[in-house]
Amino acid sequence: MAYTIKLGMFGAWRGSSYIELIGEEDPSVVKIVAVCDKQADKLDHTEGLKDAKLFSDFNDFISYGKSVGMNAVFLANYFHEHAIYAIKAMEAGMDVVSECTSAATLKQCVDLVRCVERTGRKYMIAENYPFMTANLEMKHQIDGGTLGTLLYAEGEYNHSGDLNTLKYLTPFKYHWRAWMPRTYYVTHAMGPLMYMTGSMPKYVSARAAHSKLLEEIRDFRPNDDGMARMFCEMDNGMTASFTGCTAQASDYSRYRVVGDRGSVEQGGYTGGNVRLYYSGHTMPEGVTEEARMITPDPASWGEKGLKALHAGHGGGDYWIIQNMIDYFANGVTPFFDVYKGVAMSATAILGWRSCLNHGENFRIPDFSKEEERAAYENDDLTPFPDENGENATLPPSTMYGKY
Repeated sequence: MAYTIKLGMFGAWRGSSYIELIGEEDPSVVKIVAVCDKQADKLDHTEGLKDAKLFSDFNDFISYGKSVGMNAVFLANYFHEHAIYAIKAMEAGMDVVSECTSAATLKQCVDLVRCVERTGRKYMIAENYPFMTANLEMKHQIDGGTLGTLLYAEGEYNHSGDLNTLKYLTPFKYHWRAWMPRTYYVTHAMGPLMYMTGSMPKYVSARAAHSKLLEEIRDFRPNDDGMARMFCEMDNGMTASFTGCTAQASDYSRYRVVGDRGSVEQGGYTGGNVRLYYSGHTMPEGVTEEARMITPDPASWGEKGLKALHAGHGGGDYWIIQNMIDYFANGVTPFFDVYKGVAMSATAILGWRSCLNHGENFRIPDFSKEEERAAYENDDLTPFPDENGENATLPPSTMYGKY
């Protein structure tokens, strides 16, 4: 009997683009049965959903879902609250897609992995940047083997905007964007490098740089560092250097992977193209200078590649839905499972502690091993205050103190 994903969407604002994409799928495969957002006005983004019931309370949303056979939840809620709601959903018998980051503390990383293992539910990260067309082409070139042994990789994620835009994205004093250190939003810079190279982080060291420009809006956004760069030793032997979410620095993201025989990169002056480089003695036979600047062809990924063209984030949002369907309905495990999800979160969390300690090196726990993760089961240090401005235990900027 065919399996239908009966999905609940939590977070209507960011979730709206996924709602639209899911609406284009066969409803016998996946359909949205309920939508929840704590801010009731955000439910206006669900226009066009005829049969989905709307909620502003998560517990009511889950209770209703259980009564109608809802078997999966897509988390598109606030950045730092995903683990809390993922655990609630899985304990209610539902599979989970978590958008952007798995957890905001090391304790949450531990709790999340234990919940996945205890309940047997399926869990994946909706990290979309690896599936942009140019990044898929980069992975294709790396998998071809002509770059040789991978030595290092670089990733840069920029989300610039004028000060009025930053104010719009920070609608109240204790909104997460106002307090998020620069290392925390790591998935868009780190995720593509992990996916392209099939690697996981083992150690992290990081530094942040303060922005005088962002000081001008410190009254409502205390996280006035302009960037943070992390440096990781990866489990495949290469090193990786990448940013968190930088502010005001540039208007594009870019990626580069270098081997001992060649390199591949995209972003910056390459535009939407992918550039290969070989030195004379490592040039593969038959490769011409012209062939080293590649314009990715979406058709090379079949009909789905063409369908992805109209989706957000360079087609990445479309591929997230396809990965979800393949996983939840057909049992095809995605690359970004819970262990890779918490590895990225831990890199972000420990990267910030490194910034606060002048680049101190931190080991990333292997969360698949109980003996390693148990050491962090009570580590709930966080830069995020609650709605009353309390309980933050780390500074949001390097200007406010050390760990």
